[in-house]
Amino acid sequence: MTILSFCLAQALLKFPEIEVIGQARQSTELIQLLQKSPCDVVVSDLAMPGGQYGDGMPLLGYIGRQFPTVRIVVLTILENPSLLKRLREVGVTAVINKSDDLSHIGLAIVHVMRGQEYIGPSVRLALDSMGLSASGQQRDVMLSKRELEVVRLFVSGMTTTEIAAQLKRSIKTISTQKNTAVRKLGIERDSELFQYSQSNGLLNLSAYVGDGNLDDAIPVNT
Repeated sequence: MTILSFCLAQALLKFPEIEVIGQARQSTELIQLLQKSPCDVVVSDLAMPGGQYGDGMPLLGYIGRQFPTVRIVVLTILENPSLLKRLREVGVTAVINKSDDLSHIGLAIVHVMRGQEYIGPSVRLALDSMGLSASGQQRDVMLSKRELEVVRLFVSGMTTTEIAAQLKRSIKTISTQKNTAVRKLGIERDSELFQYSQSNGLLNLSAYVGDGNLDDAIPVNT
């Protein structure tokens, strides 16, 4: 049996095995429903303002602690890898982008009932484009030695202009190589690039630079 946090019952008509037992407009109603009507799955918008239990991570965490057997399907417009990691940490194993066809909600419910995760197509596409797994974790990433070289110099404190001058490449080329590396790593801010580089030893890659074979690819693990 399933509780919906808003009017999505019509999307589940194609799934006769799913019984909708309630709908909630905010967190107070949702928790009251869970307390008096035990269910197997909750489908909730990540943003559901109102109610004494809040929304987002606080609400999902509360549901996970107080109703540990309930599976959670989350609807969101966000596809940030760090968000997906946090969702998994509070027990969410199904994430659907609100732009996806509503039939994916039913599919997600069926999957989580079988103990399987479900990632909607839009979220999956976003993760694939960043080289991330369904959990939001970085897969093994293949950075070219040119990209590694640029990243190493950048996190050492050099500007794009200084790197271009040292490597005798154009500023545009250096910028492109840095942006390509950042995209492969699924990183959004320079501060994250510094943290990533430190944790993955990219601050000590001088041995890779200047060996005359810059087109090879180096796997970077996380």
